[in-house]
Amino acid sequence: MTFKNKVVWITGASSGIGKGLTLELAKLDCKLILSARNGEKLEEVKAACGNLENIQILPFDLADYANMKLVVEDALKLFGKVDLLINNGGISQRSPIIETSIEVDKKLMDIDYLGTVALSKALLPHFVSNQSGYYVVVSSLMGKFSSPLRSAYCGAKHALHGFFDALRLEHDNDNIKVTLICPGFVNTDVARNALTANGSKQGYQDEMTENGLHVDVFVKRMLKAIQKEKYEAYIGKFEAYGIYVKRFFPKLLHKLVLKSKVN
Repeated sequence: MTFKNKVVWITGASSGIGKGLTLELAKLDCKLILSARNGEKLEEVKAACGNLENIQILPFDLADYANMKLVVEDALKLFGKVDLLINNGGISQRSPIIETSIEVDKKLMDIDYLGTVALSKALLPHFVSNQSGYYVVVSSLMGKFSSPLRSAYCGAKHALHGFFDALRLEHDNDNIKVTLICPGFVNTDVARNALTANGSKQGYQDEMTENGLHVDVFVKRMLKAIQKEKYEAYIGKFEAYGIYVKRFFPKLLHKLVLKSKVN
């Protein structure tokens, strides 16, 4: 996989991992479509890049998943095609299950799962027609194992794995590839913007996220995983080993998570 001459569409491009991906990919010989809800922030990210003629912005809301066919039509008008969709947009959650409104669970599913799935399905006929396409999905280590206070987030991320594993199988003959990226702790605003039990934002950073990988480090590892066309990539510090502990010693992982300072 090479990014040269590719059209790459990034959701959640206004901050965090999406912004980091934009700044790194802008150095390469590819064209970028940047999406998020906030058009002004997207313009700021674009302005921080070189080769502005190779970057277009397309604001939309992942929660508005009923209109994704129109969003894809608008995207295809920008450069005439899309080669790679990086499904990075989403939100997190921090609250006990017993206190969390079902509306919070629904919002996480609407944005993190249904919005991503609807956008990917709307783009799928274009990929099939071209007999080529690449979906990169930013899931989470929480899409492989869970931790307290993230029930809605874990549920939505687990669901992404089920859907995109099926898509990879169904469209293997169409040369459509899927990479699921599973970040551990990355120092972004994900914790500050996480929804609490009543749907309000948490508003503060937690210690584990603060001490997580720097975005630049994470992005470089993520792009290498895409270039290698990995099915899944687990990118983090010590927490990434939880994948293997869960696989072989699930009860041990349960005890380790309970003893950890994850909150």
